Parts: sequence; structure tokens; C-alpha cells
Amino acid sequence: MAFRNFLLLAAACLISSSAFAEPSSAYGGTAEAQQNQLLWGDTHVHTNLSGDSALFGNRLNGPEQAYRFAQGETVVSNLGKPAQLETPLDFLLVSDHAETMAVMWQLRNPTEAQRKLPNLQNAFNIIENGLSAIPEGVSQIETVKIELSTSSLTLLYGPNSVPGSAEKAWQNSIAIAEQFNKPKEFTTLIGYEWSSTDKGDNLHRVVMYRDGADKAGQTVPVSTIAGMVDPLAYQPEALWAGLQEYEDTTGGKILAIPHNSNLSSGLMFDVETATGPMTKDYAETRKRWEPVVEVTQIKGDSEAHPFLSPDDQFADYDNWDKSNIFNANIYTPEMLAGSYVREGLKRGLAIDAKLNVNPYQFGVIGSTDSHTGLATADHNNFWGKSPLVGPTPERMQADWATEGKADAIITVKNTESAASGYAAVWAKENTREAIFDAFQRREVYASTGPRIAVRFFGGFDYTDEDLNNPNFATRAYSGGVPMGGELARNGDKAPVFMLTALKDPKGANLDRIQIIKGWLDRTGKTQERIYDVAVSDNRRIKRNGRVNKAVGDTVDTATATYSNSIGDVALAARWTDPNFDADQQAFYYARVLEIPTPRWTTYDAVNFNQDLPTDVPATTQERAYTSAIWYNAK
Repeated sequence: MAFRNFLLLAAACLISSSAFAEPSSAYGGTAEAQQNQLLWGDTHVHTNLSGDSALFGNRLNGPEQAYRFAQGETVVSNLGKPAQLETPLDFLLVSDHAETMAVMWQLRNPTEAQRKLPNLQNAFNIIENGLSAIPEGVSQIETVKIELSTSSLTLLYGPNSVPGSAEKAWQNSIAIAEQFNKPKEFTTLIGYEWSSTDKGDNLHRVVMYRDGADKAGQTVPVSTIAGMVDPLAYQPEALWAGLQEYEDTTGGKILAIPHNSNLSSGLMFDVETATGPMTKDYAETRKRWEPVVEVTQIKGDSEAHPFLSPDDQFADYDNWDKSNIFNANIYTPEMLAGSYVREGLKRGLAIDAKLNVNPYQFGVIGSTDSHTGLATADHNNFWGKSPLVGPTPERMQADWATEGKADAIITVKNTESAASGYAAVWAKENTREAIFDAFQRREVYASTGPRIAVRFFGGFDYTDEDLNNPNFATRAYSGGVPMGGELARNGDKAPVFMLTALKDPKGANLDRIQIIKGWLDRTGKTQERIYDVAVSDNRRIKRNGRVNKAVGDTVDTATATYSNSIGDVALAARWTDPNFDADQQAFYYARVLEIPTPRWTTYDAVNFNQDLPTDVPATTQERAYTSAIWYNAK
């Protein structure tokens, strides 16, 4: 088959198995067919029900505007400008902070006694009047942090706090989600964020419910508020206990999604816990509650790091690696391993060898962590982390934070923010239940923003005929497992992987598909290797599994434009690991790269007639990361 025809067939296979829902069978050799469709969403958006979002100046009308925007409606942003997604999302989870929901409800529904409290006046003013209420000459970031902590202490612990405010705030959030939920058309997932930032180490989790109001409303979100008197409340075990209590109480289902591991000081994927060496019980509990990790978002990309992966030319992608959140802990090299997802996957293999359970056997997604209520991950339509850094001529001069200890001052520029990312889900239908189930079986993947359609399967007997067949997905499911699955040992046979990728219909062409392999060698050390398995423009993959020639670069930085004259619309491959060892535990995941396109800072420079910033690249190669497929040598 000619290569061009092959690409067209690959594209046809992808389209039939995503947007038009080609029948496919369910996971690992069963003949029963099910409909599977590709859904796009964001599981990490904050509205002004989050204390930091509100005090950063988010005055949009709570979750209502977030849901309207995600569905493609035009809303008026906090800057007074219209905002709209070019392509609507299929689902959204509004993840307001559990710790401040009650505070924000009270600030919006204050008692007469609360209105008279002097130490709440700035908070009231900011919520009512936005950033104009901040005194001139006062740092905005410092002000909102002070007001957040002041109002939280006063309204949660003060004599004028309102009993039951947490329940009322949660019921309000649920009611709005129910109002906008349209099963099979647009899904509002009920959830919140558990926000552990002890000593600035980011261990946050987004909590997702499978259920509706009838069950989700029976309990309130788990928070870290008790950490002020009990440090263990900042540890994930406290969250998991709350999730178990929810399921025991309601009969519902719930899970947690760790995020922003790059700002955790190495604690997110640590080999120990806060109370000592990792136990089998801890590993099993973590695996039970956290089947998926957020790998990319506005505060940086957490897939890989060049210090950990020196042979990976694409590892240095929007890395935030100077410090933890708020710069409370300056990073040292030993902190990096526990902060990045690829190393976490590798550590999971090593822990499994000792405990016979892999706590880091997780899938991956992207989401924004937007605090504007706007789920934007497009470089040419990027509304920033918060209203403080929305699209204005000033935002490229803004600092994210400038803090530190003594002579170790760290500055993070707003230009370092990443316009990222979205969650891609292969689900039976667009409903809460089907999306949640896809998360649990890890049939999900991450994109830094583009809607790249990716399929990734592993089996032992796939053929070229399977890859080129119009019923590609049906054959793939019946002969193996999809992304997120596990392959049991089959004698000494090497797994065979099938991959297909189709460009975003409104975006850039594709550069290449790579497979990243991680394994545990015979000495018990973790290893990794990258293979180029499908490349565009008829470039040649060398015997070492890599292509030497770059795809090229058509970006015109003076106009923030590019051309799809390079790259390919679709790529596909059937691949077998040439260095496979049947006795070694391993995982494999795919990374799909676009051709270079303008970065959001380049769009800003053109839109506001400014010089290009020198602290970040002018171009970017956006990408998708699939969940892994694990090979179980046992």
C-alpha cells in the first residue's frame, strides 16, 4: 500500500472510531461490541467559589459561566472582553477548593455581624469591585494571599462563622452542576479540589464523583483544614479515608486525580511516605483511589525532565523546576525524580518488585487548572492562570512569584506559564458514569491543548492487516488491550503495539509518534528508552530506533503564523520492541508531537506590538501523551 493511501486509511480508521463511534469490543479478547467515542474535557477549573480565584479578581458568575464557556457560548471575561472556545468541550469538572468553599459562601452571603468585621473589609471589597479594590502600590499577589488567609481564619474559626456553611456551599455547587448536565450531550462532573500545600509542597488532588446530587450531596468534601492542628491531615491518606467513608455511606463511586507533581518537591511519587517506608497497604490504597494523574497544566508540564532523561530531546517542555508552589522550597536535583510522571512510572516498577503491588500504575490526562472559570488551553486563545495575568499588554512583564529564603530568591515569570492542557477520554457515551469508568480503567490520555485523536493498543498477534483494516478498533480490542491496560506474560512472545494518530482538524500537522519504554533491568534498576515509530515527510528511522532529521519549522514569529506544508495529517504504526526481554517488567506509552507552532507569548507579542520575550522559546511543539500499557513478566 502506498504511504499516502496508508495515511488516509489510518485517518479514516480514527475518524470512524472516534467522532462517529465505530463499534469496538470491550477490553481483552471479548467478542461483545460496544460503542466507543473520543471525548474532550477539562477536570480542573476554578470559579469564584474558590478563595484564591475570587481574590485574584475572578468575578464571573461562579460555575454557571464556566459551564457555558465550556459548551462554546460566548461569555464576558473578567477583563470585560468576550471569550469563547473555538471548539466546545464534551465535559467539565469544576474543581473549586474544598478548603475555601465555605469561606466564599459566607463572603457572598454575609451576616450583619460579618459585614462589620474590619479584617474582612478588603476581602468584601475585592469580591465586589475586583482588583481595583487593592490599594495602589500594594503587590496584588501578596494582597490576595493575605486576604485569603485572613478571611479563611475569620470565617472558619471566628465567633461570627456560620454553622453549616460548608454544606450550603457544596449543595450550591452541586445544584449548578445538575442544572447544566446534559447526558450524552455535555457532561458536568461533580467534584472539588483537595488542596494540600504543606510547606509549599503541592500534593493537590482533584476529586471526581461518578454520581449525581442524590449521592454526592450526602457528604461534604474532604479538606485539609484540620492540618492546622493535625499535620497528617495534609497527607493523602486522610483524603483516601474520606473517599472510603463516602462510598461506605452512599454506595457511590469516587476517585482522586493527583496534579502538578512538578511542584511537589519530589513528594508526589516518593519511594517513602510521610510516616516512613512505603507499605503494601499504602501502595494498594493509592492504586485503588488514584488511577489517573494530571501530567500537564498551566503551571508546567510534568511528563519528563532533561536532568532525568538526558537522551530525550523533547523532555525540556514547559518545565517548572525552580521550586515548589509559592517558592517555599528551592529545588535541588534529588527532588526531581519524585516530581515527574515518567520517573513515577519507573519507580512503580521498582516498588512492585518489593511489595508485589504497583502504586504508580496510573493513566494520564491534561487539564488547565484555570482560575478564571475559562477552560482555555489554546496558545492563540490563552486567558492565563488567573485574571491577574489575562491577555493584556502587561502580562508578559508580570512575575508569577518572587520569593525565597535569604540569598535564594527565585523569580517565576508569567511567561513561563504553559497554555495547557485537556483530558481525552475513550468512553462508551458522554455521561458521568461512562467517563468515570474510562478513568478507572485508565483508557484516557493527555493533550497539551490540540485535539489530536490517538489510539494505542497492545497484544501479541496484531498484524499489518489489523492496522490497515477499516474495522481497526474492533480488531484491536478483540486482540489485546487499549491504553491503560496490562498484558500478562505470553511465554517469551514480545508484545505487538498498534498506534494511530490524527491531527487536530483545526490545528497543526504531526511530526512523529514515539513510544517511551520504561523497564526494570536484571539488577533491579529502572531504565528508559525512546523509539520513533512513525515519522512524517518520509524521513527515515535509523536502526537505533530514532530519526535524525528534524521535521522543520515554518513559524513566522513576526506574524505568529505557521504553515502545514510540513508534517502529516495522520500517522500510524505496528511496532514490536526490538530489545524485549520476557523476564523484565516494563511499561510502554506513546507521545505524539505536532510540528512547531507559535507559543502563546509570540501571539501576545504580535497582538500587543511587543518584542518577543527572551526567557522562553518563540515556538512550541504541542503533544499528546497516552496512558501506558504495562507488560507483566510475572
